[in-house]
Amino acid sequence: MNFADFDRWAQGELARVESALMAWVPVDAPVGLGEAMRYGVLDGGKRLRPLLVLAAAQSVEGHADAALRAACAVELIHAYSLVHDDMPCMDNDVLRRGKPTVHVKYGEARAMLVGDAMQALAFEVLTPEPQQVPPALQARLCGLLARAAGHEGMAGGQAIDLASVGRSLSEAELRDMHRRKTGALLRASVQMGAACGQSSSQAWEALSDYGWSLGLAFQVIDDILDVTQESETLGKTAGKDADNQKPTYVSVLGLDAARRYAGELRERAQDALTRSGLAQAELLRVLADKVVDRQS
Repeated sequence: MNFADFDRWAQGELARVESALMAWVPVDAPVGLGEAMRYGVLDGGKRLRPLLVLAAAQSVEGHADAALRAACAVELIHAYSLVHDDMPCMDNDVLRRGKPTVHVKYGEARAMLVGDAMQALAFEVLTPEPQQVPPALQARLCGLLARAAGHEGMAGGQAIDLASVGRSLSEAELRDMHRRKTGALLRASVQMGAACGQSSSQAWEALSDYGWSLGLAFQVIDDILDVTQESETLGKTAGKDADNQKPTYVSVLGLDAARRYAGELRERAQDALTRSGLAQAELLRVLADKVVDRQS
């Protein structure tokens, strides 16, 4: 599959995700909460996590409605994490997805509630009436997402990140932090898509390995772009990690070594797809290339 074919597929799938999010993220939540929620999640971002869900589901001929709901749920969790991470008590950022962060536009208290509400909505989206998605599949998807977002995953990684400001981390410590903070949700995106269909234990393990490698590659590239691109290109404040004295792959490995490491992680991701034995893994292959080759 070439990039043009992939882009056509992605545009169609992202239109479906955007339409579903517009339907499921409420307009009429009390005293402007719905407006702020929609500002935080609609019409912006790379939507990498939903694409991973949908590509993995397609590779196993998965349940279409469950996959769409999983794609939206993981994006809601990601969006809530960004709203909270940008707040003054954490990263204190003013720019996200090319526009003012939620707390800048709506205030800190409202931003906190926006994140809380989006986290809850993610699990509401995953649990429709039984005739829409089998209850056993609902439970599995909820479990995968909860573990990736909680203390073992994203939240735990953010805690390590906050505690690491001004400290020197080894490469192993940095990898552990980012496997939790970034990698866990990206791996869960792949796993949630795979859970929507049938796969062998070999394929499941290989897809999980693909998710880990891709998740780490995404973070390495993020660290590289933070020092090589401008804020206008990134849609967020460039150079923020260095300004805040946060350890990154560039500060720990150096720029050239970080680029080589991203290439190695891409190869590991592609090798994992080969081990999976899945005949319809081309979308996931292109996604791995897109993650490592991106410029924003």
